[in-house]
Amino acid sequence: MDRTELVTTLRDEQVPDALYDIPGVHDIPVQPDAYYYLRPAADGGWETGLRERSLDRDTSRFATEDEACRDLLEKLRARPRPPEGGGESVDELLAQGEDLRRWAREEVERALRERPPDETRNGDEER
Repeated sequence: MDRTELVTTLRDEQVPDALYDIPGVHDIPVQPDAYYYLRPAADGGWETGLRERSLDRDTSRFATEDEACRDLLEKLRARPRPPEGGGESVDELLAQGEDLRRWAREEVERALRERPPDETRNGDEER
């Protein structure tokens, strides 16, 4: 397995793109606080690990790209899956928010119309 095949597999398995960085094949444009990586090692070979708050953690070194790809795939498969749902687009979420605001406004207006008259509303009490 090479890096390109790894990215294809991760996308097929719906692993979020923001969880991993593979320079030259899948670069994260804005790096989050924590993500997994696969990269060539400075002394040859390959390494995988977790980059968290600008520090490399759980680094593993491998002689071949295939071994490193398989290791990263295992690490990402072992992560808990996010709950189902939540697949709405930003536009859908904004539309839902607008629907909720409209419903709340209508409910307030209805409650105001149905409110019984209150003679003491302005501090005018019968004497």
